[in-house]
Amino acid sequence: MTDSQVYKRLMRFVLPYWRMFIVSAMGFALYAATEPAVVMIIQRIIDSFNSEDRSNIQYLPLLFIVLFLVRGVGAFLGNYYLARISGNVIHKLRCAIFDHYTRLSVQYFDSHNSGYMISRITNNIGEVTRATSDSIRSYVREGFTAIGLLGYLGYTNWKLSLVFLAIAPVVVVTVRYVGKRLKRLSRNMQDTVGDLTHITSEMVSANRIVKSFGGEQYERRRFKDCSLENRKQYRKLIMTVSLNNPLMQLLISFALAGMMYLALIIMESSSAGEFVGFFTAAFLLPKPIRNLSDANAEILRGIAAAETLFEVLDEPVEIDRGDYRVDRCQGRIEFKNLSFSYAGSETPALSNIDLIVEPGQTVALVGASGGGKSSLINLLPRFYDYEQGEILIDGVELKRYSLACLRQQIALVNQNVTLFNTSVANNIAYGTLQGAERSRIEQAATDAHAMDFINKMPQGLDTEIGENGVKLSGGQRQRLALARALLKDAPILILDEATSALDTESERYIQAALNRVMQGRTTLVVAHRLSTIEGADIILVLDKGRIIERGSHDELLKLDGAYAKLHNMQFKEAGTVSENRESKPEPREGLSEGQKKPR
Repeated sequence: MTDSQVYKRLMRFVLPYWRMFIVSAMGFALYAATEPAVVMIIQRIIDSFNSEDRSNIQYLPLLFIVLFLVRGVGAFLGNYYLARISGNVIHKLRCAIFDHYTRLSVQYFDSHNSGYMISRITNNIGEVTRATSDSIRSYVREGFTAIGLLGYLGYTNWKLSLVFLAIAPVVVVTVRYVGKRLKRLSRNMQDTVGDLTHITSEMVSANRIVKSFGGEQYERRRFKDCSLENRKQYRKLIMTVSLNNPLMQLLISFALAGMMYLALIIMESSSAGEFVGFFTAAFLLPKPIRNLSDANAEILRGIAAAETLFEVLDEPVEIDRGDYRVDRCQGRIEFKNLSFSYAGSETPALSNIDLIVEPGQTVALVGASGGGKSSLINLLPRFYDYEQGEILIDGVELKRYSLACLRQQIALVNQNVTLFNTSVANNIAYGTLQGAERSRIEQAATDAHAMDFINKMPQGLDTEIGENGVKLSGGQRQRLALARALLKDAPILILDEATSALDTESERYIQAALNRVMQGRTTLVVAHRLSTIEGADIILVLDKGRIIERGSHDELLKLDGAYAKLHNMQFKEAGTVSENRESKPEPREGLSEGQKKPR
C-alpha cells in the first residue's frame, strides 16, 4: 500500500469518533484564530499613537486577556478530545492485533519471531500514537494558524504574501525527501526493537539454561550488539530530524528577507501599524510551517509502524469452512492414505498413513525422533492442514467440522506443559472450562492425583503458581495438565510424551492418573518409554513418516522387528541402571582401590 492508503486505513479507526474530532478541530481553530487577532491588536495600538482618535484604546489590554482565555479554552478542547481519540484508537488497534494473533494458524507462529510479534503490540503501537495524536494536533492547530496568518498577510498586502508561494515547491520537495528517509529509518528502528524484545524474552524464559551453561556473557554480547544497531539507526533518525528544522528555517529566511526588501519599496505608503503588523505576522509564520514539516515526518514514522500492524491484520486466519457440529462425538478415527509435508520442506513428514481407531481404543505411536509421531497427532486438531488423503472422525471428514467443535472433542496433554500465571483452579478450568463448578474442578484434580500437593499449598486451589507454573515440580505441572484434560471430558485424548521427562515416583502418579483419564476415551499416545504403552490396543512403529509395524505389544515382540529391537534396547538399559543402583562392592581390607574384587 502507498503511504496515503495506509493513512486512510488508519483513519478508519478514527472515524467512529468523528464528533470528538469536530470538537477538537473547533478548539484548535479557536486557538489558531488568536494568532492573527493578536497581530491586529498590535497594529491597532501602534496606529493609535499616530492618530488623534484614541477612542476605546483603553479596552485593548482587556482584549488581550479575552484572547488568551479563548486561546486556553481552544487548546484544552483540542488537546483533550484529540487525546481521547488517540487513546481509543490505540486501544482498538492493540486489541485488533491481539485478537488476530489468536486467530492465526500454528504455521504463522512457527515462522515468525516472537520478539517482533510482541514488539508490534508494544513499540509499534506507540509509534502509531504519534500519527493519530501528536501529528494530527500539529496538522490541525498549526495548519489553522498558518492559514490565519497567511490570510492576514494577504489581506494586508497580497503582493508581498506571494513571496511565500515562491519557496513552496522547494519546501515540498524537501519535506518529501526527509519524510521518505525518516520512514525507512523508522522501519529499521522498529526491526531492531523487535530484535531486542526477542533476545530479552529468550533470556528471561531460559534464564536457568543461561546460568547453568554460562551463557551470561554470550547473551550480554548479543544484546549489546543489537542495542548498538538500534542506537546507530536512532542516530541516523535524529540526524535527519535535527537537520530538517535548520534547513526549513533557512528556506523560510530567504522568503522573509525577500519580503522585507520588497516591503521597504512597496509599503512606503502604509502606516507604521500596518508595517509592524505585517512583519509580526510574517515572523510568526515560520513556526507553524516548521511544525507542519515535523508533523509530516512524525506521520510517516507512524505510517511505517502502521504498515507492520496491517501486515499482521492482513495475514489469513485459520481456515475454518466447516459447518458440521456435534455435541459429543463417539471417537472413531480413520486415516485414509494420508500424506503431509511442512511448508518449505521437500521431504514428506507423513506418507500414505492408513489407520482405523475404534471408539475407546488406545493407540500408541513409537519410533525414532523425526519419524512423524508428533506430525500425525498435530493434524488431528488441525494445527496444520493436510492436502493429500483424509482424516475422518465418526465418518465425517475433519475439514467439515468447525474448528471450535473439532477441538472441543479433543483433550491434549503435552510433555512441555503450559501453565499460566494465575491460580491452580484457573489453570485447570481454562478457556471454555471457565465457570466450571468448584466441585468438578476438585474432582478432576483428585482423579489426576493432584489434590495431595494442592492441599499443601497456602491457599489450596486458589494459590498463584507463577509464570508457567515455575513454583511447581515437573510431576506436579503434569498432573495439573491431566486435571485440565479430565475436566474437559473430551471423547478423544492425545498424550504427547506425557511421562518421558519424569522421575520414577512422579511417573507412578502420572501413570495412575493416565489410566483414569484414558477410561472410555479414544486415546493416541506418543511414547518413548515402551513400558508405559504395553497395554495399548494397537502400537504403531513410525519411521520416516511411514508405518513400518503395527500390532499389540506381544504381537510386535513375536515379529522381532523394529519394535522388538527398541524394547530390547530399553530393557537392557533398564537392567544396567538397576544393577548400577544395587550396593557397590566393597574392597577387601588391606587392598588398594585398584585391587578391588570384581563382582
